[in-house]
Amino acid sequence: MQDAERKLLSLLMPEGLLEYFEILEVDQVDNHLHIYLDELNISPSGYENRKLESKGFMPSTEISDFPIRGQKVTLHIRRRRWTVLDTGQIITRDWNLVREGARMTTEFGLFLKKIFG
Repeated sequence: MQDAERKLLSLLMPEGLLEYFEILEVDQVDNHLHIYLDELNISPSGYENRKLESKGFMPSTEISDFPIRGQKVTLHIRRRRWTVLDTGQIITRDWNLVREGARMTTEFGLFLKKIFG
């Protein structure tokens, strides 16, 4: 059943999101779904062979996504940050989840652009 649930979730969530984020909680308030996600502790590209230490999360970001079954959807995303142990540099993964100038997923932003120009 776990594979079926993961497949269903991958169809409802922005593409690739479940590869790097874990769903922690889903709250339904009136006609609004709030989905809380934390970035997994997977080394960012280019740092796979470096010693990293997770230093917690950046502040949560709220992103509007496609409605699901008539309910508004807000993704509450916490991105992880790491320290490169040999340099002390603080790094984060470079995400292209949010369309420039909008607080929504790129997919949802493109969808709205098609409808409203």
